[in-house]
Amino acid sequence: MSKEGHSALTEPRSIGMQAVNCSKVPSRSSAAIGCSTAFCALALWVLAFLLLPQTAQAAPLLATFLEKAAPAELVPGADSFGPQREDVPVVPALAKGETVGWVFLTSDFVPTTGYSGKPIHILAGVSKDALITGVRLVKHSEPIVLVGIPEAKIKAVTEKYAGLDLKKLAAGDEGSHDLDIVSGATVTIMVIDDSIVRAGIKVAKALSLGGFSPDAAAGGHAVELDRSVDATQGWESLAGDGSLRRFVLDVDTINRDFANLGDLRSASHVEPAPGADAYMDVWVGLASQPSIGRSLLGDAEYANLKAMLKPGDEAIFVGGSGRWSFKGSGYVRGGIFDRIQVVQGDVSHRFRDREHRRVIHVAAAGAPDLTEMDLFVIPASTGFDPAAPWRLQMLVQRPVGALEKLFLSYELGYDLPKRYTKTVPQPVAAAEAGQASSSSPADTSEATGAATAIRDALWQKIWEAKRSQIIVIGAALVFLSGIFFFQSFATKNERIFDIVRTAFLIFTLVFVGWYANAQLSVVNILAVTSALFSDFRWETFLMDPLIFLLWFAVAAALLFWARGAYCGWLCPFGALQELSNKIARALKVPQATLPWGLHERLWPIKYVIFLGLFGLSLYSLELAEHYAEVEPFKTAIILKFDRSWPYVLFALAVLTPGLFIERFYCRYMCPLGGALAIPARLHMFRWLKRYKECGNPCQTCAHECPVQAIHPTGEINPNECISCLHCQVLYQSADRCPVVIGKIKKRARFEKQIGLATSGAGQPAVTHGAAKTIPVQTV
Repeated sequence: MSKEGHSALTEPRSIGMQAVNCSKVPSRSSAAIGCSTAFCALALWVLAFLLLPQTAQAAPLLATFLEKAAPAELVPGADSFGPQREDVPVVPALAKGETVGWVFLTSDFVPTTGYSGKPIHILAGVSKDALITGVRLVKHSEPIVLVGIPEAKIKAVTEKYAGLDLKKLAAGDEGSHDLDIVSGATVTIMVIDDSIVRAGIKVAKALSLGGFSPDAAAGGHAVELDRSVDATQGWESLAGDGSLRRFVLDVDTINRDFANLGDLRSASHVEPAPGADAYMDVWVGLASQPSIGRSLLGDAEYANLKAMLKPGDEAIFVGGSGRWSFKGSGYVRGGIFDRIQVVQGDVSHRFRDREHRRVIHVAAAGAPDLTEMDLFVIPASTGFDPAAPWRLQMLVQRPVGALEKLFLSYELGYDLPKRYTKTVPQPVAAAEAGQASSSSPADTSEATGAATAIRDALWQKIWEAKRSQIIVIGAALVFLSGIFFFQSFATKNERIFDIVRTAFLIFTLVFVGWYANAQLSVVNILAVTSALFSDFRWETFLMDPLIFLLWFAVAAALLFWARGAYCGWLCPFGALQELSNKIARALKVPQATLPWGLHERLWPIKYVIFLGLFGLSLYSLELAEHYAEVEPFKTAIILKFDRSWPYVLFALAVLTPGLFIERFYCRYMCPLGGALAIPARLHMFRWLKRYKECGNPCQTCAHECPVQAIHPTGEINPNECISCLHCQVLYQSADRCPVVIGKIKKRARFEKQIGLATSGAGQPAVTHGAAKTIPVQTV
């Protein structure tokens, strides 16, 4: 780390990170529990809100989760747990009555808000030498299972923390710790890593383990930021005295560092020449110090920054050029900057998009051309000390396959020059208060409030970032509503309607499914049911705007048109089945029609599957999510068949019968369809028109219904109907509907009886005497 008056160029330092082979899916902040906002009728919502428990956790949660792990799992050799200490929420791990280590819950010590907006609870053991002895992930709400990443991958990562030396980490030796990054769960893994390290160091300090001691001594002097220093300087002066620190890494070096990881695939994904080009060129400075901030931003923008900061907040400036971006694009999808974080002792902070502000122009004279210039706010709640040394950790990733990435971590150290600090006496009482604070766990209510604030800002930012997709989905929903409200007009011309429906199904499959990943799932229903009776938060369900909009549309459609509006038009997997069957028909693949008795007896299968998953979710939501793989949606839509072969084979196995029997999976196996069919019984309107002759004697609609939802007696089963509107096309068909054909013939006979005659090529005519003929067009 450079000192004041010396060069501010920091030597590159890399920390290897091993890549884990698993599926990578675009983020989907809130994906583990989806955004299902309506399963039953609106009345159930009102009742559920009246019954929602008001949770306000203030007590440590260690005792709640302690039974989920055996003592020996967390501290080798331990055979029992002792009583929880009163001053610190830890329990001793005992071997034959002797303390051999300590066990703690990370969320009792540090905020552990994950990608889902809910805490990630981890039990960990620590030895008397401040070594992590064991880790167990006990509860989380991360969207891991739902996006195709096996939860076992995440648990395997956490179990590798055994043997982690907290003393080395506290001393800044990050090279002693190799972090396994799971592609598609970067933020989750980093939150887990951060919470284990920070909470472990807090416990080691509180218990004086391995040479640690509680922070702050009574009396003495403290160094703090001197905000009276506010003279402006040029870029060269800022860089020369250490006000700005720089990190530079060329292309040859980054290629060599990835090669040193030992993964041969890296050689085929190297950065192209010239090797002397800057791959990373990053500048960092403490922008909340008046002199540095005014020099970089100018008086007007610095005043705006001061107005933005709350009491105790600090801000840093990060600028960069070169090929690597410190912002990336992950924050656009999930609201988290996953490439950088600030670390100071046992404090680390990863920035959210609400803590970010773009810098348009650098005011300091002589500033280099930077492609990225941004301000990041460090909240007061983190405990960040601007006068103490800190470092910026930077994550670099390199794709080595369709689903895999390699990761490297580098650090840029920052030590504020002494002229920006001042020494002040520290009263004894204040020091003691600081010591007590440092040796106690993080205030749970404060952490909960911070997590709520993050969720509030995060879902709003996500909606703003996905504005264009929301507009497209909204327009599609309006268009579809128009089709249903004016279905007589929409189905008047069979050929045009078939084109419109096919085009809409392609839109559903390609845009809604493969592009936006807005495939609803029965897991959404199970999760929202669980949340209604535990800790329901609207913010969590608003994290994915497209899923939220679709579930809102489903809720309305259930009241108007039953389940068919979604299953027949908006379900990407349903669209995939129907489109593949259309292709099969075009290729002259023979079609099969099941006998009515067999068809009727196969209907209940999907209801049995749903009820089985629902009952299982009452016991364990995680277990129900696992068995919900009976839905091939994740494989065929979310991951686009880019998954391990057993899942792909299963998806193909349920799609193949659909080539011969249209929508085979929808008819007999889909638990989501079964779940939606139950409240669909409450729909208030009967939009599908029928003749009294339908079913007796006419069977045309029943024979041509693509999913055999029409009984031989003529009734349409709303539980099975997908609202394809084919029966409404037939309802108006002058070529295939016997009722319409009969009416046309009857009218022709009537017209003939009253004097209408056919003229020329079949045009009826009205004759008035022998003088003239007036043509009348047949209706």
